[in-house]
Amino acid sequence: MTTTPQAPPAALTEPRRNVGPVWIGGITSAVLGLYMAFFTPIQVLLPLQLAAIDEDGKVAAFGLVTGVGALVAVIANPLAGALSDRTTGRFGRRHPWTLGGVLIGAAALALLGHQSTVLGVLVCWCLAQAALNAGYASVNAGIPDHVPVRQRAVVSGWIGFPQALGLVLGAVVVTVLVTDLAAGYLVIGLAAVALALPFVLSTPDPPLPRRARPPFSWRALLGAFWVSPRAHPDFAWAWFTRFLVMLGNAIGTLYLLFFLQDAVGYERLFPGRSADEGVLILVVLYTAGVVATSVVGGVVSDRIGRRKALVAASCAVMAFAALLLTFWHTWPAAIAAAAIMGAGFGVYLSVDQALITQVLPAATDRAKDLGIINIASTAPQVLGPALAAPVVAHFGGYGTLYALATVVTLLGGVLVWKIKSVP
Repeated sequence: MTTTPQAPPAALTEPRRNVGPVWIGGITSAVLGLYMAFFTPIQVLLPLQLAAIDEDGKVAAFGLVTGVGALVAVIANPLAGALSDRTTGRFGRRHPWTLGGVLIGAAALALLGHQSTVLGVLVCWCLAQAALNAGYASVNAGIPDHVPVRQRAVVSGWIGFPQALGLVLGAVVVTVLVTDLAAGYLVIGLAAVALALPFVLSTPDPPLPRRARPPFSWRALLGAFWVSPRAHPDFAWAWFTRFLVMLGNAIGTLYLLFFLQDAVGYERLFPGRSADEGVLILVVLYTAGVVATSVVGGVVSDRIGRRKALVAASCAVMAFAALLLTFWHTWPAAIAAAAIMGAGFGVYLSVDQALITQVLPAATDRAKDLGIINIASTAPQVLGPALAAPVVAHFGGYGTLYALATVVTLLGGVLVWKIKSVP
């Protein structure tokens, strides 16, 4: 007697139906809140807070805090993703992690605003990174969980531009609307919660039946940090492409505030204005470029069915922006580079994210595998300061720094051609 094999549960099936505007709006809102919580502290609040704590040691302190925080993110993202993949319960396997992550992350940010020592800042920022990355891992898995391949670049474009828009909104909040550091951290944390709630409350999250959950083992949990390059070479090449592009971005942007202060001389050029206002202007221009190209790039990629050529082209555009700052440390050059970088990064965000969802090894491990990909985004936050600080101090200054960013970004655009299963 033969038995009919059971169909896979809804949580593990390949999506076939396009998602609608409510779903896209919800995930875009959630990602916007998370990016505000990630990048506003890194770009504005942490540099100001650490400069107030130790003016002479601000560069080293900032590198320490952002580097260790990024290391925590490297561990938390795939680990939370693996646990999310195995979560059962009537509320689904993603939404509980999304909501819990933003709530704990908001509490950690509120506590961070009251720290007066480098150690206190470090501990609270690491807690915030762990919680927010848990939330991000579950949200990010929504694309392969719910979006068919034919729509993924468009949806990736919608969740791509909040990475820049979140920084702009956050920077406006903490430099114009709320100028107190503690209040700035609190408002950013509350915004992350408020923006994630619509997605959690209004979108489906099919539960994973207990029969479909892989058996728990410590070996499997440690496997959350590894996918065999031999068994899945396209996944490995996608990882290295993302890593190099994000490393180039980190090298060029983590010290933007100090670049304006020390190389451009922004505060000498514009007496009475602070360099953080200059950062805000550049971020607005960068965001305009991202918003202008991210969804359009996704539409073009989905319609022509090609990913690699657009990724390579976007890398060339970003490398050109970094090349401008290699030779010209001026305010006009910074303005041009910000707009060009944003235009390239917008296309990259939408198309590369869609490409990555097409090389994931298994439906049962989507969040875990995307967490491994996210290591390629967060690990550069560790290596970026480690590479940038000695380059600025001992190996040619900001010119060498941006030359390095140019080369690394171009290399990422070259390696994408090693991927064979995606056109």
